[in-house]
Amino acid sequence: MGGSEPANGQVHGALQVHGTLVELTPLIRGVIAARMRDPGVVDDLVQETLARVMTTASRLDDGALAPYAVVVARNLVNQQWRTEERARRHAHRFLDPAEPHRPEDDVLRLEENQAVTSALARLSQGERQTLLAHELEGRATAEMAAESGSTTGAVAAQLHRTRAKLRVEYLLALEQSRLPSHRCRPVLLALSGGDRRRQRELDAAGHLLECQFCSQLSGPLLDRLQADNDDEEALLPIQSDKDVVVARQRGREIAAQIGFSPTDLTLIATAISEIARNAVRFADRGQMRIRTIEGSARRGVVIVARDRGPGIPDVQRALEDGYSTYGGMGLGLPGASRLMDELHIVSELGKGTTITMTKWCTDP
Repeated sequence: MGGSEPANGQVHGALQVHGTLVELTPLIRGVIAARMRDPGVVDDLVQETLARVMTTASRLDDGALAPYAVVVARNLVNQQWRTEERARRHAHRFLDPAEPHRPEDDVLRLEENQAVTSALARLSQGERQTLLAHELEGRATAEMAAESGSTTGAVAAQLHRTRAKLRVEYLLALEQSRLPSHRCRPVLLALSGGDRRRQRELDAAGHLLECQFCSQLSGPLLDRLQADNDDEEALLPIQSDKDVVVARQRGREIAAQIGFSPTDLTLIATAISEIARNAVRFADRGQMRIRTIEGSARRGVVIVARDRGPGIPDVQRALEDGYSTYGGMGLGLPGASRLMDELHIVSELGKGTTITMTKWCTDP
C-alpha cells in the first residue's frame, strides 16, 4: 500500500540514526573519560549525551552528528564540574566521617542503639527468640526446625518476616514520629518483606505517592530489599532530576542482564528518561517499576511509571508529534512510543497517569 512507504522510510531512518549513535559511543566516551575520573559519572554523561543527540539527530546533517556530540559531551562535563565544585565549596558544612572522633558521633551511636532496642521490643517473644538464635547463636534453620517440629522452609519464612518487621520498627524508632495513618505500617511491612501480593492488595504504590512519610521511609527499605533480591526488578521513586538519572541507569542494568544490544539499551534508557522527566515536571511525585518479563520464547523489560499529577486531557493527541508543552528533550510520549515496542497510557484528570512500556529482546 502506498501509505506504508513513509512509515517504512521513517523506520529505516531511525535505524540509521541508532547505528550512527552506537558508532559515536567510543568517541563520546573518550571525550568525557579524558575529563572525568569516576566511571559511574562517565557512564551517566555518555548516556545523557546519546539521549540528547538522538533527539536532535533528525535535524542535523550526518556529518554534523559527531561534532555536535562532542559539543554536547563537553557542555555536560562542564556542568558536572560546576556541580562538583559547588559541592566542594559547601563540604565544610557537613559532618566529615573521616575525622577520628566528635561528640556528635557518640550521640548518633546512642540514638542507633536505642532504635535497635526499641525495634527489638516491638517483636513478639517468639520472633525475638528465633531471630537471636539464628543471628547471634549461629544456629541453622534445619536445627531450629527439628527442635520446633516445623520445617526448614517455615523457619526461613518466619526469619524473613521477622527481619522485615525489625527493619520497619528500627526506622520508625529513628524517626521518633507517629504513623500518619493506619495504612502506613502494613504498607511498610509489605515493602520491607518484598511481599508483592500484599503490596497489590494494599495499593502500596498509590499510598507511597500520597503519603510523604512512607515515601521517605521506603527509600532505605527498598534499597535493602534490592540488595537482597534478584537484580531483575527495581521500584524507584521519581521526584527529582537525580531520580531520573538513577532510573535510567537502573533500566540499562536490568535490560543488559537479559542480553539487549547496545542500541536497544540506549533506546530503553532514553524512553525511561523522557517518561521520568515528564513525571518530575508535571507531578509532585511519581514512581517507576522496572522489571524483566518472559513471553512466548522471548524475554523483555517492562517499565511502569505512575504519578499523581494533573492527568492528560487528550491521550490520543499527546501521542502525536509536536504536542509537547515544554522545552524538554523533545521526544515526549510520541518518541517514547517509537523507541519501545509497546506503550499504553491510562490517565484520569486530577488523579494522575500510569504509563506502561515494553521492549522485547530479540536474540541474534
